[in-house]
Amino acid sequence: MSDRPVVQAVGVVKGYGEGSTRVEVIRGLDLEVVTGELVAVTGPSGVGKSTLLHLVGLLDRPESGRLELDGVDVAPLSLRERARLRNRMIGFVFQHHYLLDELDARDNVALPLRIAGQRSAAARSRADELMAAVGLAGRSGHFPDQLSGGEQQRVAIARALAMRPRLLLADEPTGNLDRDNAVQVFELVRKLHLLEGLTSIIVTHNEELARRCDRVVDLAPAGQKV
Repeated sequence: MSDRPVVQAVGVVKGYGEGSTRVEVIRGLDLEVVTGELVAVTGPSGVGKSTLLHLVGLLDRPESGRLELDGVDVAPLSLRERARLRNRMIGFVFQHHYLLDELDARDNVALPLRIAGQRSAAARSRADELMAAVGLAGRSGHFPDQLSGGEQQRVAIARALAMRPRLLLADEPTGNLDRDNAVQVFELVRKLHLLEGLTSIIVTHNEELARRCDRVVDLAPAGQKV
């Protein structure tokens, strides 16, 4: 593990609404995640865990403060530059798998590569590699409605890694699964974190799983710093 920051937030503020209806979700957040870390983000509902991932994932912008990804200040980036950095650097896993029902598992995993312009054969080869890595080599031709919830989330994890991102952001990736499947999916994420050389931030309410990460960041209500 390197001590080089992949994510660095200093005094980050983010809220929604204006005037009397404004809700300040994140106020004065300081956070550093270094290369190779597997970090769990915990805290009560509404404290800003998902908002933090949206900011780090370049899906939203801080109102103030400084946010850097891999040493790049993201504030001045245009929408196109943000999209380019996000597509090159970041993989996302959400609580719901968001697989396309009309595509089989292999083509769901290959989809980001095809969108990026890779030829079908190369994209499917990478998808097959990842389907094997998540333990679903024999299920590549199955459609989402033919897979269990745990299997669908494994496919979503494989898809998130298709473009070989450096940073993995996972928002409650086990939230819709029973305990056994949750443990299996989490252990898969941890294994792939090491195999793919990732830096990973996982939002979770599951304290048992959080303790298996390298570090736990417990977000406090707005106004308290990490």
